[in-house]
Amino acid sequence: MTTRTDINALVLGFPSYREPARRLAVAAGLDYADVTVHRFPDGESLVRLPAGLPCRVILCCSLDHPNTKLVELELAAATAPRLGARWLTLVAPYLCYMRQDKAFHPGEAVSQQVIGALLARHFDTVITVDPHLHRTHDLHQAIPVRRAVALSATPVMAEWIADHYRQALLMGPDEESLQWVRAIATSCDLDYGVARKQRLGDHDVRVELPNLPVAGRSVVLVDDVASTGHSLAETARQLKERGAASVTALVTHALFVGHALERLREAGVSDICSTDSVLHASNKLSLDILLAAALEEESTG
Repeated sequence: MTTRTDINALVLGFPSYREPARRLAVAAGLDYADVTVHRFPDGESLVRLPAGLPCRVILCCSLDHPNTKLVELELAAATAPRLGARWLTLVAPYLCYMRQDKAFHPGEAVSQQVIGALLARHFDTVITVDPHLHRTHDLHQAIPVRRAVALSATPVMAEWIADHYRQALLMGPDEESLQWVRAIATSCDLDYGVARKQRLGDHDVRVELPNLPVAGRSVVLVDDVASTGHSLAETARQLKERGAASVTALVTHALFVGHALERLREAGVSDICSTDSVLHASNKLSLDILLAAALEEESTG
């Protein structure tokens, strides 16, 4: 079901995230147009927006592989006011550069502050999903815009699990995943637990499973971000060793760099599922209704 959030608003989608942006526009009952991007042989980008824009413009893009996308977003956001936009909203289901919230060694750039200030220069509202924040607990601290909205994908995940894994055991690969695992388990009335993780390096982790009955059960591993897949793979390997009947991985942001998918398969993960916050072959859950509801709140607030 679609609702008209604002008749004088337009969703603009970038080429790398066009179809989810179109779905968002349909779900929100808004008009849609493309941002055209041409890349020159030297890597520079030419960005073109519709010649005339309404007062409210929603730029929709996901910021995985962010370095080029950030430049193109900056070009579009700086140009939109010259074409009639007065209120700019960024819908970025995956938000980049949020992990580095302090300088761990002398001379390091604090990327969260830098990128947050960059986005705040142009946007009045930023809407994202499960941002990867650590010591920063409020998205507005990271991105000082008028309205900073951090949604959770757990309602979408809970609905999907209820349809596919009604008797599953939910498991998080580390303590950080507890918030998502617990929210989904509570909604679906399922057993859950989280493993304890010790990270020894980017590609070396140790995992200790909780003392829960696993043998013969279908287990769904739940996490916000899957990058190299080492944490999920080690957790899955131990679950299979304990006799789990099947292990499914369900993540919000499917980055899956390098050989992450092969790593998960080798560890015994039989099904890999993700939301469309980052476009990937594993996408099975759409965030359009969740994001459209946030746009609806903005237009009526």
